Amino acid sequence: MSQMTTDAVDELDTALTALDRCDACGAQAYIRVTLASGELLFCAHHGAKVKDKLQPTAVDWHDETARLDVER
Repeated sequence: MSQMTTDAVDELDTALTALDRCDACGAQAYIRVTLASGELLFCAHHGAKVKDKLQPTAVDWHDETARLDVER
């Protein structure tokens, strides 16, 4: 049985799922913004809309919008 690396475990812990919903509209979240005061989740649309305002003060900007470009 193979062991997961710490990076792989951390990635699983931080990955957004279909249960994570945009705080602005309720659509599936693809962006998690960590601020000193807490976290916000955004869909791709609302994440792009608030990026310029929030990114300078964000502790972390976790962006999974590249998943939207994957061909099925």
